[in-house]
Amino acid sequence: MLLHTALAAGASVVAVAFTLATFERWRARREPHDLSWTVAFALFSAAAVCLWWGAADRWTGLLFRLFYLFGAIVNVPVLALGTVYLVGRRRQADRAAIAVIAFCAFSAGVLVVAPWRHAVPPHRLPQGSEVFGPLPRVLAAVGSAVGAVVVIAGAAWSAFRDRRRVAANALIVGGTLVLAAGGILNSAVGAMNAFALSLLAGVALLFVGFLAASAARDEEAFRPSLAEATRRS
Repeated sequence: MLLHTALAAGASVVAVAFTLATFERWRARREPHDLSWTVAFALFSAAAVCLWWGAADRWTGLLFRLFYLFGAIVNVPVLALGTVYLVGRRRQADRAAIAVIAFCAFSAGVLVVAPWRHAVPPHRLPQGSEVFGPLPRVLAAVGSAVGAVVVIAGAAWSAFRDRRRVAANALIVGGTLVLAAGGILNSAVGAMNAFALSLLAGVALLFVGFLAASAARDEEAFRPSLAEATRRS
């Protein structure tokens, strides 16, 4: 239990720190992809705090509902929205944002009223299939799968367009896959330690990858401005 708590606490601290960092970037630049990533990291932070709370004290029905909503259903779609804003057209990204908001709102409503199949075990992280019926688990599968495909496809497209972004996109894909692997480990064997470690490692990889991808985009935007200023001088 002590190891569970320490790992969950570490994941919480790191996720909160990254949330604050991306929020500062959004305040300075007002780019929509920075806002999407800030919200996504905030959702990861909320899931990590729920994990920390459950490991340190006890799991309750409300705590597990929040953990499942933030950590298994809505976080990856919001993460994918940041990728859409980064590599896609603004009008298409705005439409995707409406769809993601609707999905998150619907999922939150489902989690509020979803009946329990069994009581939540107080001293371990349960699998979703132990306590929920099919609809919350379908939402988790769809949100994670579609979101991961969008992130990976967006990273591949970005790397194809600009080889300088290969490293950044490799980090983004790696972070997404690590987070997905953690969910699979917990669902398969109930390994809360592995889940906490994957959350910590996956969020760190995503954060570094997104910083690198944003820096590459900033460099592209800076070059025309520099060339114009040079011509004028």
